[in-house]
Amino acid sequence: MDKKILVNSDNRATRVAILESGKLVELYIERPLEHRIVGNLYKGVVANVLPGMQAAFVDIGLEKNAFLYVDDVYTEDDEKPHPARTNIDKLLKVGEEIIVQVVKEPFGTKGARVTGQVTIPGRYLVLVPGADYIGVSRRIESQVEKERLKRRAAKIRPPEMGLIVRTVAEGAKEKALAQDLQFLMQLWRLVLNRFQQKTAPALLYQDLALTCRIARDLFVEDFNSFLVDNEHEYEKVCEILDCFSPQPRLKRKVSLYREEKPIFERYGVEKELEKALQRQVWLRSGGYLVFDEAEALTVIDVNTGRYIGRRNLADTILKTNLEAAEEIARQIRLRDIGGIIIIDFIDMTVENHRRKVLGKLKEAIKADRTKTYVLGLTSLGLVEMTRKKVRQDLAEVLQQHCPYCGGSGRVFTALAASTRIERELKKTLQKTPREAVLVEMHHEVASIIIGAGGGNLKKMEAELGKHIFIRGAEEMHIEHYRIVAAGSLKEIEKLALPVSMGEVLELLIEEPHSSSPENGIARLHGYVINVTGAGEAAGQLVRAEVTEVSRTFARATPIAAARKKKKRRPWGGLARRAKQG
Repeated sequence: MDKKILVNSDNRATRVAILESGKLVELYIERPLEHRIVGNLYKGVVANVLPGMQAAFVDIGLEKNAFLYVDDVYTEDDEKPHPARTNIDKLLKVGEEIIVQVVKEPFGTKGARVTGQVTIPGRYLVLVPGADYIGVSRRIESQVEKERLKRRAAKIRPPEMGLIVRTVAEGAKEKALAQDLQFLMQLWRLVLNRFQQKTAPALLYQDLALTCRIARDLFVEDFNSFLVDNEHEYEKVCEILDCFSPQPRLKRKVSLYREEKPIFERYGVEKELEKALQRQVWLRSGGYLVFDEAEALTVIDVNTGRYIGRRNLADTILKTNLEAAEEIARQIRLRDIGGIIIIDFIDMTVENHRRKVLGKLKEAIKADRTKTYVLGLTSLGLVEMTRKKVRQDLAEVLQQHCPYCGGSGRVFTALAASTRIERELKKTLQKTPREAVLVEMHHEVASIIIGAGGGNLKKMEAELGKHIFIRGAEEMHIEHYRIVAAGSLKEIEKLALPVSMGEVLELLIEEPHSSSPENGIARLHGYVINVTGAGEAAGQLVRAEVTEVSRTFARATPIAAARKKKKRRPWGGLARRAKQG
């Protein structure tokens, strides 16, 4: 399998893409003003102890206090069953100073989650102060290699220290492990010294920047290349490899990308990113996936779409589900989806087909380093999964909630919006001492508030004792309006009426009139112009003379000899003034 690491770095962000067989499978983003805090060690102060929740809140110097659950509280006799484990108030007191490590970034209204069980990662080993065990990465498949690494780790393990052998240690010699451990022990002593010297809350240790973490944690022999488009980041990668992994063959795979075309465009990463933010993902066969996310639950629906198969329905469904299983595993990694995941595969009546699809999904998620479990099929035929949530998913990093719909994906209809806007507008205009106002709103809402023949607007003016000019605008949000100007009738009339009697205009006919389809509708800066007899000229430019002007619309009569048949222009709704004569 061809595997690549691509790094794109500038003054706005550092982005790292992991490609497998040319496909984007993981993306990491770090911005200068939004430093990752997972892995950081803090000297914290216990702010609250809540026995009812079996948890405590710890002040570590961030905007929100961090959450510490009872099972994550470290005590010196942690290797023994703790008789008071269910009583957190026996373990912690308000005002107590403790070392904690961030294991989960703050999300939304929640603060960071922390643990008292510290782990410090190196290239080959993870140091676990206070523990008394040796672990080996489950991703190392060879049992012989696992046993070898466990023996080597046991030989160098310091007293009262635990060690975890990382995946990248596969094939590493004892000397490399010992050097890594020596570095980690120096780092832990530095943390303890800072704990004694600093006043809480304080940062004791900050993990490496993104590019360096990738070089330390992910870059192994099975990667074909490590391309970096920034010289400074390239030098840092080389330094990290010299420090943690003095292997010339790895360093030779690192290159400075110098091509003119941006690195993420060159390898198709930008296009894949756009797809990963979409709700619907198409499969090669013509089927598609639909992703719907709640705060702690993601539902993935599989559909056959355009794929109709060649043999029979069962085979068509099987092929779509197998392809979907592989793509779902990739999308979960790429989008970094965490929490509960429910997959609704297309119903399969053949038991062997269900086993094949479930097996394909389990095989595909093995490449995911984040803890992921496939729990099997429910009685409804749904596949249940869980995936550890450590950081914000891709959508949360790159997108924000819509400021208009509040994340619901819905807005008011024009009729509902007009009712609310008219009510708010009346309240506002009652407080305005000016004689006349010009109000701008979405053109559909404007037509409803004006009413047939301007009847509704006249009633509003009579009720408020003011002259109200309403201008429609396609670019306005359907739920919003704005008062453009307020003043005397003469001032606002001049501003609100963009045409005058006898003026000749070249108008783009947008649509037939709703109640008089023989006439056509054009707009000039949102102002409606009713063009007599131009209902069949939709999409055409028509030269017309203005014959009537009112506050809400104007009438115009086509100059027949000058009619031009043209395609609808992209500026939809604009009109060009024509020279007289």
